[in-house]
Amino acid sequence: MIWINRQRYYLDFILSSLGRRKWKNASLICVYMLVVFLISSMTFLAGALRREADLLLHESPELIVQRMIAGRHALMPVDYIADIETIRGIQKVIPRLWGYYFHPASGANYTLMAPEAFQHDDAKVVIGAGVMRTWDPGPTGTLVFKSSKGGTVELAIAETFESQSDLVAADLILMSAATFRQITGVAPGWSTDLAVTVRNPREIQTIANKIVDALPDARPILKSEIQRTYAAVFHWRSGYIIVMLSGALLAFVIFAWDKATGLSAGERTEIGILKGVGWDTTDILMIKFWEGLVISLTAFLGGTILAYGHVFFTSAFLFSHALKGWAVLYPEFHLQPFVNIYQLAVLFALTVVPYTFITIVPAWRAAVTDPDTVMTQG
Repeated sequence: MIWINRQRYYLDFILSSLGRRKWKNASLICVYMLVVFLISSMTFLAGALRREADLLLHESPELIVQRMIAGRHALMPVDYIADIETIRGIQKVIPRLWGYYFHPASGANYTLMAPEAFQHDDAKVVIGAGVMRTWDPGPTGTLVFKSSKGGTVELAIAETFESQSDLVAADLILMSAATFRQITGVAPGWSTDLAVTVRNPREIQTIANKIVDALPDARPILKSEIQRTYAAVFHWRSGYIIVMLSGALLAFVIFAWDKATGLSAGERTEIGILKGVGWDTTDILMIKFWEGLVISLTAFLGGTILAYGHVFFTSAFLFSHALKGWAVLYPEFHLQPFVNIYQLAVLFALTVVPYTFITIVPAWRAAVTDPDTVMTQG
């Protein structure tokens, strides 16, 4: 009972102490919260984008085989399929037709793809929401392409992808293989690359090596390599933005250190009075510890909540262009809420722990000094 009453007294004293210096604490919390908001937004956005990329790549082929000529990606002869299928452990090889089409009127590059089973006829296409937004097909609902031989190809829009798929399908135009070849000039018997399905995923690297031995101009690309590339890009871009914000972070560190370590005259007088009436040094340090913890926790919770709303409800409008990339045709999508416990733990350790402990140092120096000296200095 005595312990409970003592903790209650501590709480009342801490709240009254914070209230007496409300403007100083309010300014510190606002700056503190802003820094936590910036760092948390970057962390949440980078993590959510990496997760979206992993989910999208989960259904991609385990192995993609391209043909390289003079160090550049070239068209792949369909005849290569027979050579690859002879390798033991390969389940299926599918030729893929895809490429890019630049539309001068919109100034955007679109991705053309001919799926293996296109459900519409040669005169129709399926497009992403970004294509509909930037191309402007007009009241007729048709897209006019320039063919590889100089003529025009007019294709009607059969349907559009749902907005949930905008991250991967914003610039995508699906069409039949015959129409794709007519627009791009890819002749029959050739494909963009080959998608290879492997029976045992643990043998992918071995099979990739065998493909290179059988076809010296082939370049196998593993799905794990693509995932590592996406992760590296997001790490690099998020790190680049954090470096740009380093000036603000340094200013906050100086501000927080000055506010936390520089006791005001009133605070020194307060500590001297507490020592004079019989308070232990441990009690004073405990109160200052809890004061710092209340301020840092308030800023941490406020900053992370604001960052959560900024990233997952406003699509991180402050940083999205830097992490997702810039283009005329820009995907509009909403990230699925995803917060890693490890991310929160790192943010907590970087923001709350240092400030909480540096508040104890000046309080300890004042608490171990003679009360008369402390009040005289105050």
